[in-house]
Amino acid sequence: MSGRFILPEPPLLSRSVFDRADEIRDDTDRMRTGWTSAKVLLVDPDGRYPVNGNGGLHWLDAATVADEPPADAVFLGVLDTDRWTRRVDHIDGPTDDARRGAARLSADEAGILATALGILNWHASARHSPFDGSATVPARGGWVRRHVASGRDEFPRTDPAIITVVHDGADRILLGRQAVWPDGWYSTLAGFVEPGESLEQCVIREVHEEVGITVTEPRYLGSQPWPFPRSLMVGFAALGNPDDELAFLDGEIGDAQWFHRDEVRAALAAGSDWVRSDAETAQPSAAGEEPRLRLPGSISIARTMIAAWAG
Repeated sequence: MSGRFILPEPPLLSRSVFDRADEIRDDTDRMRTGWTSAKVLLVDPDGRYPVNGNGGLHWLDAATVADEPPADAVFLGVLDTDRWTRRVDHIDGPTDDARRGAARLSADEAGILATALGILNWHASARHSPFDGSATVPARGGWVRRHVASGRDEFPRTDPAIITVVHDGADRILLGRQAVWPDGWYSTLAGFVEPGESLEQCVIREVHEEVGITVTEPRYLGSQPWPFPRSLMVGFAALGNPDDELAFLDGEIGDAQWFHRDEVRAALAAGSDWVRSDAETAQPSAAGEEPRLRLPGSISIARTMIAAWAG
């Protein structure tokens, strides 16, 4: 039995269809003209952003921010009107962070937020050339950093990583817990792609390094931007043998267990996840014990893949 499954819909951060409007990034006059009716999302150094009363993104009228696009603002695209983002030291009023708050956003706003965080995080680490250390400045609406001296352009960096549902082709799934995570927190296995390596090769290597078993038939499921700080998570399913002995070879995994489909379904139904506040957390069992299994939050592709397998 192969246990093949698909994602019923894209992960939350991969559902947006807003217009990124690449052709506008080179048109300085068009960006200035659009600024008069544009909206701006502020983001602080911790990745927090302002929210309205419903938990949605709180956009500022661009005209209240500056008379024209500031040099450090990034053009995100067009959603009804031009949308920009800008990093600031402090945000007044209520804020949220994407790990907790993105689930309250529409598909387009979740995608715009992921874009804003990813590009701003890149800018924070790209102020100097990786080649000679010379200064760089933003250009093309924030989508490149240009060498002051040579005019050479540096482009945004996205780090590819695989994330894998390891299952036995029947009713068991292998989930791991990093050594630094609280008891009961489990997720799929993941790791960054190395140079000279395909995605499928990375799946096999990372699973072996983390839990000591060799998986087969890596199969692509879907992908999701993960702007913490600027990754692309590429989701796979792969087959493993529950009779193989687990060994935590690279030291990242503190524990891994095979869970039955019924237990995973129960955890999904109970809403037992990592990001719920104390007031929202599911009640302990009648015996007063914490749930044995808590799953990643709803914005992660890990949660989407686990739910698709369990279903």
